[in-house]
Amino acid sequence: MLSLPHSLRVVLAVEPTDMRKSFNGLWAVVEQHLFEDPMEGKLYLFTNKARNRLKALYWDGTGAWVFAKRLEKGRFSWPLGSDGKKLSLKPEAVTMLLNGIDLQKGCEKAWYERKRD
Repeated sequence: MLSLPHSLRVVLAVEPTDMRKSFNGLWAVVEQHLFEDPMEGKLYLFTNKARNRLKALYWDGTGAWVFAKRLEKGRFSWPLGSDGKKLSLKPEAVTMLLNGIDLQKGCEKAWYERKRD
């Protein structure tokens, strides 16, 4: 489980991205398709066509980070952007997305299993 600071700005790439891309490939997607500067300190999120994998690119001021997540079953409820290329999200929405909450419907996805106390 990730804990994201409330001040973090997050940009989600709406279109699917080739998950073979790593540092340089994701960096190029941010510059050439999202028309953003990867060194601004934003967290950039990408998913594949099947929406069962996610990668994130983040610049911390000294270097780039790439994070990855693969779902064992199910798929991410990837929101659609108004301009078709990118969407800005609050950190709270990213946490919900990663935890299986459908951001459009506000409900848990079937693959999500809540821990029982």
